[in-house]
Amino acid sequence: MTDVIRKDVLTRLADGDYSCEKEFTLAMFSGKWKLPLICHLNDGTYRFNDLRRLLPKITHKVLTSQLRELEQDGLITRKVVAGKQTQVYYSITPLGQSLMPIVNSMCDWGKARIKEWQVAAEFSVDETIQPRA
Repeated sequence: MTDVIRKDVLTRLADGDYSCEKEFTLAMFSGKWKLPLICHLNDGTYRFNDLRRLLPKITHKVLTSQLRELEQDGLITRKVVAGKQTQVYYSITPLGQSLMPIVNSMCDWGKARIKEWQVAAEFSVDETIQPRA
């Protein structure tokens, strides 16, 4: 487990010393890349390199660890198809899909908040400047 928050929550849960459902829910998708991964996988099934192309700044190691954690938590599945060249497919589970209303609400809240913070320009580049009298 690479995610410190997730590790702490799972340890406290295993010890029976846990009572915050909100923190537990957030721990399931804490980590820089878990939300984008869940959102992409909600759109369909992807192979590892497809996900790397969708998230070009993610490293191989981090993608691997984030996918493993999401799989361990039951939010995604990993399907290995044997053949001439082994292929691995990742897809979202029904449990992972059950997080989407929460994720979508967070997205809506964030969009509204960002819109509130935007500073209105004092002038537009399309406006003509009037000479001073």
